Amino acid sequence: MSASVTISLDAVIVAVTAEAPRVLTAEHDGVDVLPGGALDPLRDATLERGLRDRVEAASGLALGYVEQLYTFGDRAREARPAQTARVIGVAYLALVLEQAVAPVPGAHWRDVYAFLPWEDWRAGRPLAIAQALAPRLHAWAGDDPRRRERVDLTFGLDGAPWDPERTLERYELLWEAGLAAEAAHAGSDPPAASGRAMGLDHRRMLATALGRLRGKLRYRPVVFELVPEAFTLTQLQRVIEALAGIRLHMQNFRRLIENAGLVEATGQRRHATGGRPAVLFRFRREVFRERPQPGVYYPGAWWSR
Repeated sequence: MSASVTISLDAVIVAVTAEAPRVLTAEHDGVDVLPGGALDPLRDATLERGLRDRVEAASGLALGYVEQLYTFGDRAREARPAQTARVIGVAYLALVLEQAVAPVPGAHWRDVYAFLPWEDWRAGRPLAIAQALAPRLHAWAGDDPRRRERVDLTFGLDGAPWDPERTLERYELLWEAGLAAEAAHAGSDPPAASGRAMGLDHRRMLATALGRLRGKLRYRPVVFELVPEAFTLTQLQRVIEALAGIRLHMQNFRRLIENAGLVEATGQRRHATGGRPAVLFRFRREVFRERPQPGVYYPGAWWSR
């Protein structure tokens, strides 16, 4: 029996609103999936153009910043035994200011940490790690020293440091241990602390996108795609914290941003009720000419273990 190949174009569209990282989802078979659709090899001039057209047709969003994320091609990505077509998913990361979407049934902005709750350390180490995930992961590792070391290094356990960028490794470890809802077909019993499920392999795509974003914060000014043209430094800090999943030291952060020449004052202030007017800033695009990697490195970050 011959099998056909379908190329799926999938968009991880991220915004930050009210200090929450959000992802745009659609609905497929009763669960959240990423927006997108199959490539039309005759009509679509490029993969990215095809993705942009499908997102705009389905949601009304005209995407700005877009980059190709990764290609996913596991044979059982749709978990349909009778399916003979091989689906290759080409995932893209898009950054936008959150906005209303077309009235498409099932379209929602969801909190990223509803799907990846163990990644949010802004209030300290999530209780779900110690109380629900670590015991199950250690039980899965058993007496195998390599498995135990992998669990500890990936989730920052038993004295190992937490690496915010290892988001995909953590999700894949949970999947392998049968603790992700998407692996339930293998007879697992995932705990509620393992997060909200997504259809297909889209939670793997979301984890990949979050790790990519966290890494790029250090060397590319992508965060400025997620704030309005004029913003306060507090607003900028909260967006970075939402993506990084950690709290930053305010004075260190402000000193870094101003000394790095990433922003400049607009000469205007935002008048908030009950507080002193806050200075408004804008991104200095000249920084691209001044150095090759104008990122927002965040030393002085802290979180409770």
